[in-house]
Amino acid sequence: MLDDIASVTTDLHAAGTDARRLMHAALTGPVRGRVALVSSFGAESALLLAMAAEVDPAVPVLFLETGQHFPETLVYRDDLASWLGLRDVRTIAPAPAAVAARDPEGQLWAFDADACCTLRKVEPLDDAIIPFDAWITGRKRGQALTRQALPTVETTSDGRLKINPLAAWSPKEIDAEMTRLGVPRHPLSARGYPSIGCAPCTRPVRDGEDARAGRWAHLTHQKLECGIHRTPTSG
Repeated sequence: MLDDIASVTTDLHAAGTDARRLMHAALTGPVRGRVALVSSFGAESALLLAMAAEVDPAVPVLFLETGQHFPETLVYRDDLASWLGLRDVRTIAPAPAAVAARDPEGQLWAFDADACCTLRKVEPLDDAIIPFDAWITGRKRGQALTRQALPTVETTSDGRLKINPLAAWSPKEIDAEMTRLGVPRHPLSARGYPSIGCAPCTRPVRDGEDARAGRWAHLTHQKLECGIHRTPTSG
């Protein structure tokens, strides 16, 4: 397995910032079948999913079903997966017993957003990612201060590869490519939601605000990440 990781890492670095070459290297290389794509099926998710479907529509796609999503997101997930021909979209949910014990009223987000994200996103993904040697994300450098130095390829502390094919893409480039491909848009995108998370923690963005200003806007302190990308990494 270590030889496979080393080989695909070489191929990924050779691809540079070319998103389609990165996707092809990840999904057809020596770790093929052991790579998952993690998607929120949010405002810009269709582009990454379309690129993956072009290479391998059977790639496992992990969707974190927090139980707090906008209804539009769940409909969009199913419609987009069908439109792209994705054959292995897996809905990953927190353990019912854990939710019953730690958030029985579904209000944890209101007084401890970090704990809510840990329960509903971090812990379920930690379990779901165990069978995989690598995973693909849709993160971009321009999304938040925490992502400005984001590389296209990372090695996590547990030895997995994390691949960010769209790291260098700007919102304008993503929008143009989505338009060119004709992929369906998330219905909330046209209603002022450039970044879409759980319904209780996401509001529309006002003119002049950062694209992620509507995320966790109810908090008195700044929160930029849900925590699933917390693991220390190296390029």
